[in-house]
Amino acid sequence: MYVIAGLGNPGPRYANTRHNVGFMTIDTLAQKKQIQVAKSEHQGLTGTFRAGGERVMLVKPQTYMNESGKCVGELVRFYKVDLDHLIVIYDDIDLDPGHLRIRKKGGPGTHNGMKSVVSALGSGDFPRIRIGVGAQPPEWDLADYVLQNLSGEVQETIMKAVDQAAEAAEMVVTSGIDLTMNRMNRH
Repeated sequence: MYVIAGLGNPGPRYANTRHNVGFMTIDTLAQKKQIQVAKSEHQGLTGTFRAGGERVMLVKPQTYMNESGKCVGELVRFYKVDLDHLIVIYDDIDLDPGHLRIRKKGGPGTHNGMKSVVSALGSGDFPRIRIGVGAQPPEWDLADYVLQNLSGEVQETIMKAVDQAAEAAEMVVTSGIDLTMNRMNRH
């Protein structure tokens, strides 16, 4: 079994923000697979499908970003998911808008949602897909920047990356992390 967790904040106020690209990726995958991510369990919303002979659970934690680990940790333990079968998708201000970076494992960096996940799991040894949203302008507060609604060209660029991230997440399940990194880490 694989768990693909997209990090974000619940509710319409946050739906179209940089900080919700993880949720957007889960929504894109769910639409592609024609499933609902609506089952409430372990402080998250889930939906499942099959890919490459594997059961895949899509997850949108409902704990708010900074406590994402509560949901992800509970699901991983409850379903006894190996960490190399957990894929976490989230926004990254250190990457230009629209760029993807896929890694086998690593630290949380400065991302509070990832800090929560790594802390809850006691390890950073799981694949992750980072979606570039660009750095905030110097005069902006980081929280205001990542929680600003997307529009125009930036939104278009980021939504293309969301589509690529959905493709990459499924490719990790069907073809493995190494092949996915080789194909998708182009920028």
